Amino acid sequence: MILLIFFSFLGGIVTILSPCILPILPVVLSGAVGEGKRKPFGIILGFVFSFTFFTLFLSLIIKITGISADILRNISVFVLFGFGLSLLIPKLQDLVEKIFSRLSGKAAVKVKGGGFFGGILIGLSLGLVWTPCVGPILASIITLAAANTITSSTILITLAYSIGTAIPMLAIMIGGRGLINKMPWLLSNTSRIQKLFGLLMVITAFAIYFNFDRKFQAYILDKFPNYGVGLTKFEDNQEVKNDLKKLSEKKEDSINDLRTTFYPASPELIQGGEWFNSKPLKLSQLRGKVVLIDFWTYTCINCIRTLPYLKSWHEKYKDKDLVIIGVHTPEFEFEKNPDNVAKAIKDFDLKYPIIQDNDYATWNAYNNRYWPAKYFIDKNGRIRSTHFGEGDYDESEAIIQDLLKEAGTIKSDMPIDNLDYSIDARTPETYLGALRRTENSDLKYFGDWTVEAERALPKKGSALEYSYSAKNVFLVMGSNNGKTGIIKIYLDGKLINQIEVDNYRLYDIIKLKSSGNHLLRLEFLDSNLELYAFTFG
Repeated sequence: MILLIFFSFLGGIVTILSPCILPILPVVLSGAVGEGKRKPFGIILGFVFSFTFFTLFLSLIIKITGISADILRNISVFVLFGFGLSLLIPKLQDLVEKIFSRLSGKAAVKVKGGGFFGGILIGLSLGLVWTPCVGPILASIITLAAANTITSSTILITLAYSIGTAIPMLAIMIGGRGLINKMPWLLSNTSRIQKLFGLLMVITAFAIYFNFDRKFQAYILDKFPNYGVGLTKFEDNQEVKNDLKKLSEKKEDSINDLRTTFYPASPELIQGGEWFNSKPLKLSQLRGKVVLIDFWTYTCINCIRTLPYLKSWHEKYKDKDLVIIGVHTPEFEFEKNPDNVAKAIKDFDLKYPIIQDNDYATWNAYNNRYWPAKYFIDKNGRIRSTHFGEGDYDESEAIIQDLLKEAGTIKSDMPIDNLDYSIDARTPETYLGALRRTENSDLKYFGDWTVEAERALPKKGSALEYSYSAKNVFLVMGSNNGKTGIIKIYLDGKLINQIEVDNYRLYDIIKLKSSGNHLLRLEFLDSNLELYAFTFG
């Protein structure tokens, strides 16, 4: 665990160099202005506590209270907006000074910008609205937190990351104050500088509220595809992987038992998206029935592999008051097209109700983070269990039967006979767009390519090679002009197939009888193709 804490701390420090820090940089810089000398320390203290607490417990809080994560985020944005205004408007600033002077018990002390206590409030808000560029360690912690498996180890690791991130922030604020004090021109224009940072805070608050911060990150990565790549590469070593595996298996000190005590109310399905196989449904209308909410998207191979089980459960229990509702939340832009979704539903032969969630409204209401994700809801509308990813199908069906027995629609256990489940791939899912691309020496490009935020576009005559370990290879792609594009497929130096690409979907590239190490080469004969992600099976 000491190794994970150390690397998590280092990961926090290098975060200052990542594109994820850019949207909140104006707020950090604002800590360099104002007469409250302890304000930077207040911001850091509030940030460390807030980021650590909400990273670990936000999912649990939402599940227990039913409060949307967006509500908490918007409150934090409002606080940042208010402090920005206080720097812009002197009278409002005086009011803030009086409030925080009373809180500190020092009514005679001048604390511009809220001083230490004002800084704490800014830091608390900052820790909630900021989304870091995570490496393997923090990603594992977030996954454990989403499953409410929180231990003393996960707390220390997250705290180490928060402190590591806070150190360069504090250095920027203190260094900025020192620069202002040493330069006469800056010192004589402190008021103007303060108002400038107030304006930047207001703009930042608006940007975060309307999600322009994420669009800004995407734009930066589109213009500078390699910006931030490799910052967390030091985490990707076998010792860290071994410790993360042990961490995920630890159950002692876990507060996971809270889930058996508190059954959170299921958030309502957010209407507005198109419905398939059903008229619009509301969970409030389904009281007395057992509901299984499945978050999926039609090109996700992990989701596709769960569909046979969902179809089987639908046929087996639909007359026993089980309602399966698929929530199609798109990962890529083309998945928002209802015609594409309708075609996929037909191709997969799905009969249960499905709602489009293009704006991530229901996804955010559930504070979901995964494809696929399943939420098991009892007859009273309470979330009794969750499952993220593939596998555990017999256990999932047993949960369905337990809830149906509680509802009184089955009297005893029924036979469970699911398909055998196995994955023969070692190579992980690989995104080709700049936004989620990681440094990968096994993937090589040849020829003329255009790499955008979520896709890569090869020109005619270009090629791609990938050294992988798996049985099957899949590629999400499509044609951007409605015409067929042709790809030649080589395996270990031999031409084995040629495929035509038209619709946006998941294409089968390689299917073998057994898993192994291979070299895949794709040659593109047209310039109209868009490539999104490799997946393996």
